[in-house]
Amino acid sequence: MSHAVDLLSRRDHAEAELARKLRRTVDDEEEIARIVARLRELGYLDDRRLAVRIVEAALAGGRMAGARLRLELQRRGIPRAIADEVLHAAAGDYDERGAVTALLSRKFPRFAAEGGDPREKRRIVGWLQRRGFSLSAILEALREPAED
Repeated sequence: MSHAVDLLSRRDHAEAELARKLRRTVDDEEEIARIVARLRELGYLDDRRLAVRIVEAALAGGRMAGARLRLELQRRGIPRAIADEVLHAAAGDYDERGAVTALLSRKFPRFAAEGGDPREKRRIVGWLQRRGFSLSAILEALREPAED
């Protein structure tokens, strides 16, 4: 139990992620299940709370969106149903085109889409797509830059 609390003191973990890490030091699956259940009962483990934090931080910082964000939740061990619910709730308030525009102005302040180098444009579009932004939102942001 102390190893699990030590892991949680560093950062939040999903239940599956914590169980996976505990398997390195604890051989008994029943003991792992008891530890995870106790930590959930105490409020130290909450997959929904963790998913909301991950999604809010990623969307606010422009680090990732869409499919990339879904993959990150999956990698962290968040159950698909919880991930779908949290992503659906976040999608209602999220302006993807605005996020792309803000990210473009912050990361590439000297980039001009109109009349710019096509290679640089492809590189930037690819960079944004790898972060999970949809191609339609990227192209809209490049076509019609936000007014200052």
